[in-house]
Amino acid sequence: MVVADGLGGLPVEIGGPTELEAAATPNLDRLAAANISGLSIPVLPGISPGSGPGHLSLFGYDPLKYIIGRGALEATGIGFELLAGDVAVRCNFCTLDANGLISDRRAGRIESAKSAELAIRLRDVKVRGVEIFVEPVKEHRFVVVFRGKGLSGHVADTDPQATGKAPLEPQALDEASQRTAQVAAEFIRQARELLADQTNANGLTMRGFAARPELPSYAEVYGLRAAAVAVYPMYKGLARLVGMTVLGNPETLSAQIDLMQRYWQEYDFFFLHHKYTDSTGEDGNFAAKVEQIEKLDRAIPAIEALSPDVLIVTGDHSTPAYLCSHSWHPVPTLLASDCCRPDRCLAFSETEALMGGLGQFEAKYLMTFALANARRLNKFGA
Repeated sequence: MVVADGLGGLPVEIGGPTELEAAATPNLDRLAAANISGLSIPVLPGISPGSGPGHLSLFGYDPLKYIIGRGALEATGIGFELLAGDVAVRCNFCTLDANGLISDRRAGRIESAKSAELAIRLRDVKVRGVEIFVEPVKEHRFVVVFRGKGLSGHVADTDPQATGKAPLEPQALDEASQRTAQVAAEFIRQARELLADQTNANGLTMRGFAARPELPSYAEVYGLRAAAVAVYPMYKGLARLVGMTVLGNPETLSAQIDLMQRYWQEYDFFFLHHKYTDSTGEDGNFAAKVEQIEKLDRAIPAIEALSPDVLIVTGDHSTPAYLCSHSWHPVPTLLASDCCRPDRCLAFSETEALMGGLGQFEAKYLMTFALANARRLNKFGA
């Protein structure tokens, strides 16, 4: 399963192409013409999903039943072992202007080395009665874990999701999380002091307060030995939480494919995650997202060379450059196997997928399609 994060898009002008339609994708188009396509709905119609729910659906887990906070994903993704009672928070460094308003929600996407240096600096924050762990992640992201008595993860995000606004105060969403909100507020106060000498990363926002969830594994649900090849820690975290083995620490798409080639005989299922179709969409960079789609397309023959029984190419949600954010639009999905029923799609795109044989379906059923095409499901009933 190849997941191009935020794959779906929109035209930037009336009558124009989406990013996928503007991209030169001869390999994906060839596969679409010979196999079956459709549009997946990550959660429910009209709902714009986060990456967590979007991926859980693709993995076959009902995202309305299994709720995973982003903090837990980030912490697990970097290999941090969450204990019972821990609260993990995904944090962004941000840029604050002289009035304390956010001018850049990602601190100019500062380099990972600089971000790590600043995250380690924040380990100087002390709050009585609470053990605090601060761990670097990637670029502007880092993780904070609070460990102590009386903590719960039902705290609202402090990111206002817009520039020109001040970071929000941590607000408990239930009585059990009051202590966590107070600890978070004190952490932010001290962190602002420690970051005061910075030009870009002089502030932070907190998102996805969460404890470790419990999910059945891929082995339990599907009987599959599953592996993940991902660059970003959060997606490694998602994979670990559903029992996938995370392979290596690749930094490029070619390195991800090399890992699949190396371990191909040891696993039944591979999840390959391509992040940059999402980040370019969030940046509103239509041309850059097109380039990332084309880059993925060039990698498809190397994946085909492994002779998978089933090859799926899809996204966890849409991230149109036109909106600079995740959106509710269904996601183009391609399934190739030797026993799928070809449809009339001649290319891989949003417009073509509207005519696809898979129709519009909830993404949580994609693994059922995959298992059926791999001939791993028995007949239902007598």
